Amino acid sequence: MTRQEIAEFFSRLRARDPEPQSELEYRNAYTLLVAVVLSAQATDKGVNKATGPLFAVADTPAQMVALGEDKVRDYIKSIGLFRNKAKNVIALSEKLIAEFGGAVPRERAALESLPGVGRKTANVVLNVAFGEPTMAVDTHIFRLGNRTGLAPGKTPLEVEKKLVKRIPAEFMRHAHHWLILHGRYVCKARKPDCPNCVVADLCKFKGKTVAA
Repeated sequence: MTRQEIAEFFSRLRARDPEPQSELEYRNAYTLLVAVVLSAQATDKGVNKATGPLFAVADTPAQMVALGEDKVRDYIKSIGLFRNKAKNVIALSEKLIAEFGGAVPRERAALESLPGVGRKTANVVLNVAFGEPTMAVDTHIFRLGNRTGLAPGKTPLEVEKKLVKRIPAEFMRHAHHWLILHGRYVCKARKPDCPNCVVADLCKFKGKTVAA
């Protein structure tokens, strides 16, 4: 996909949804971090159902540590891998208190030093909480990068680096959400909804269900 096509691609996504938002529900940078950690191999809807009651009683690292791992586990038991995730939530909360004054750090390396936090989670927090022009490549974005021709790559990191390099700066603030939402609701894995796609003519996917 050419630079001109990429600019047009994101211009259309912006026109359709000028201010996209994360579908994870959160109250502050800390609860966003926890929600993203909990969302691994889980749906945003399922995470929100568990974190609503949890964040009502603990929305700071100190409150979460005071709640304790057993009670955190009870709140999130409907989420996959809940035992390990509860352990990570308490551990990352303790580390935030001990090393960062209870605040969520704005640096990638610091975020990735927290239990349960990898590159994708760090990118989400940097983008959503702090407005950094990062690209968190999940399964939807990885699929879109390859399927559309935006940023073909064999690994999430390869796709991430290409997207960051190729997407014009004016679109980077919201590019992550535009791609996730497009992949979740339009360019779906099994049956992409090409007839209702605003970028179908720009897409390089050979299996499109509409003519380019």
